[in-house]
Amino acid sequence: DHDAYQEISQNTKQLVIDYLACGIEPGEDVIIYPHSYVPEANQLMIPFLTLVTSAELERNPTVKEEIQSGLENGKMKTVNAGMLTYPVHQACDILFCKGNVVPVGKDQLPHIELTRTIARRFNEKFCRDAEPVFPLPDALLSKTPSILGLDGSQKMSKSRGNAVMLSATEDETAKLIRKAKTDGERHISYDPVTRPEVANLLMLISLCTNEAPEAIAERIGDGGAGMLKSTLTEALNEELRPVRARRAELEKDPAYIQSVLLEGSRRARDIAAQTLSEVRAAMNMVI
Repeated sequence: DHDAYQEISQNTKQLVIDYLACGIEPGEDVIIYPHSYVPEANQLMIPFLTLVTSAELERNPTVKEEIQSGLENGKMKTVNAGMLTYPVHQACDILFCKGNVVPVGKDQLPHIELTRTIARRFNEKFCRDAEPVFPLPDALLSKTPSILGLDGSQKMSKSRGNAVMLSATEDETAKLIRKAKTDGERHISYDPVTRPEVANLLMLISLCTNEAPEAIAERIGDGGAGMLKSTLTEALNEELRPVRARRAELEKDPAYIQSVLLEGSRRARDIAAQTLSEVRAAMNMVI
């Protein structure tokens, strides 16, 4: 987002701290890197863009939703080409390392389908008499592939201001949850169809406690929204307490965070350079 460019570096480092605090550690099979530090992956954009039509980009439902949300909340005044081509950027991130399984939320499924389309079209066009360069990646969904934000109307997202951040304190978390949207019915029941806001909060509790949302609803019963929100606050703060403690320690070591990003960038570039060489060979662009 060029309008928030002054925060890009800090936001990147904060996200890495989140990953590390949650246990996603760099290792033989784990690389953490910033997209902009892998130019070889970005070079895949040009051939990939020739494999999709403008109509396919314009009707991507996730992109359309993001554009509508940005225009409505005033964060976006015009729709730039970067927004429309974002799914192709994502395809570059997936295919440069020949990813075959991608953990995503339900809203990202159109992006994965476009990535599969790009991989298939590249292989069909440039690898007719050779081994395909790219796999066709599959999406990996969790048991909760879509989580509503605390406002109850859209997916949970930092940019939409309806999320609980790992960096939030326990008091800040409690304050955010108190503002969460429910409905006018006092008795708590789990009904994702007719009571999506209440069901969403119940599911969040379930994710923290491993108790079925139906059982949580039955236990709260006539306790109403107040009891529902206090139960979620307690469960979420309990679940995130060790993560936040680890996060606080990591924030004291900016040199380590920088080393993770720089080493990850070096390793990612090695992989991307090899893939780019294969792409050039397949397209008969080797000199």
